[in-house]
Amino acid sequence: MHEEKVLILDFGGQYKELIARKVRECQVYCEVKPASMPIEAIRSGGYSAIIFTGGPASVYEEDAPSCDPEIFQLGLPVLGICYGCQFMAKTLGGRVEAAETREYGRRELEVDNQSPLFAGLASELDCFMSHTDQIVELPAGFVSIAKSETCPNAAIESREKKFFGTQFHPEVEHTSQGKEMIRRFLYDVCGFKGDWKMSSFIDREVEAIRRQVGDRKVFCALSGGVDSSVAAVLVHRAIGSQLTCVFVDHGLMRKNEGDEVEAVFKEQFSMNFIRVDAEERFLTALQGLRDPEAKRKAIGETFIRVFEAEAEKLKDCDFLVQGTIYPDVIESGGGDAAVIKSHHNVGGLPEDMHFDLIEPLKSLFKDEVRKLGLELGIPEMLVMRQPFPGPGLGIRVLGEVSKEKLDLLREADYIFREEIAAAGLDRQLGQYFAVLTEQRSVGVMGDGRSYDYLLALRAVETHDFMTAEFAHLPYELLDRVSRRVINEVGQINRVVYDVTSKPPATIEWE
Repeated sequence: MHEEKVLILDFGGQYKELIARKVRECQVYCEVKPASMPIEAIRSGGYSAIIFTGGPASVYEEDAPSCDPEIFQLGLPVLGICYGCQFMAKTLGGRVEAAETREYGRRELEVDNQSPLFAGLASELDCFMSHTDQIVELPAGFVSIAKSETCPNAAIESREKKFFGTQFHPEVEHTSQGKEMIRRFLYDVCGFKGDWKMSSFIDREVEAIRRQVGDRKVFCALSGGVDSSVAAVLVHRAIGSQLTCVFVDHGLMRKNEGDEVEAVFKEQFSMNFIRVDAEERFLTALQGLRDPEAKRKAIGETFIRVFEAEAEKLKDCDFLVQGTIYPDVIESGGGDAAVIKSHHNVGGLPEDMHFDLIEPLKSLFKDEVRKLGLELGIPEMLVMRQPFPGPGLGIRVLGEVSKEKLDLLREADYIFREEIAAAGLDRQLGQYFAVLTEQRSVGVMGDGRSYDYLLALRAVETHDFMTAEFAHLPYELLDRVSRRVINEVGQINRVVYDVTSKPPATIEWE
């Protein structure tokens, strides 16, 4: 039981999980629940503070998301963010209207650093705005503690009641010192000390897995990536030999990865480990498919069918473990968030699958998964390896997938990753990989004309994978990669570098 527990009420915000991540980084336990959560459940939930998320609606609309107004009578500190701030203001007697000037992206903020929310911070900060409405009249007892050029009530407070609100998003990386604002709310306003650690997460999840599984048997969908590997070891800690890991070698992995994965799990952890050669089956399922969503769903369904076939050989398997993490859920349209792309381990599951799911990492972000992996004793080389999408190279070969294209991409991607590591940048970058495009272009190879593929390189810097900036790689590094790819791989005669950030792009191309 946690003495310090924050309830995050979700009004449909795209960034709700980022709020949770920031709270956990401050070593405070939190739970994300829908705004419709009954007041009785909130009252009996043992919560010490409440945070309202943002959301896409307008608070003055008839069907706008809301929570029970009695929440403001519980005597708990409240932090409202964006829509949550507007909801609090309107519910307590203020007025919210459509703004004359909408605010999106970075804005300069002037703050009152006498407020506990900004104490010790600079008086001028950059923040991330994303709103079309504004608070035009404050509720009784509230004062403005921040303003932008076009938003006079960019942050508000009722210090006596410990109610605070920000029109901007302190949870995103684009808000300078945003995490410090959340920390000040938790520590200076709520009086928390920070009692939640990764070891607490392990203990809680192990107990939850044991309760869910009982004495039954479990399959793990082991892809060999960081997420599924950490999920496998966590579940193995909980139920031991009841777990069988099925590693599907789908022919869509990076160079040498299949053998590396098998060595770690069979030799170090002594798990029940089955390696299935399913390359031909996946290539057949992908034949003729060009649309990325169709490819993702085909790969996801084939994964499940392969696991079902293996389950028939091992009787009485009732559960399937997956390495689903927070960004997967968000981008697949979890809650009321917009669907950006479906993930094979979320949106691609067939409706008639025969397993109940165990997803022990679905509340964690990538960096938290890595910390958990190290805590569980997984080798650093596996935990810190480059993130790899569930559909593998199937979505990094644009258009129709073939073995020939996969082999080309495998070699080119290996060269790129090798040069990144040689330059000492492998731990500084959030993600980096190559994409084999459908585009062919004319080139000159030797004394002859060539008409070969265009390869795109992608490298980003990110902490949460929700937003990312393209990495400013040295030209000398890009030159070495380009020369090596063209000289060593063949059938590629042009290499380009992607300089787009997220948003507007996603990290992956498909």
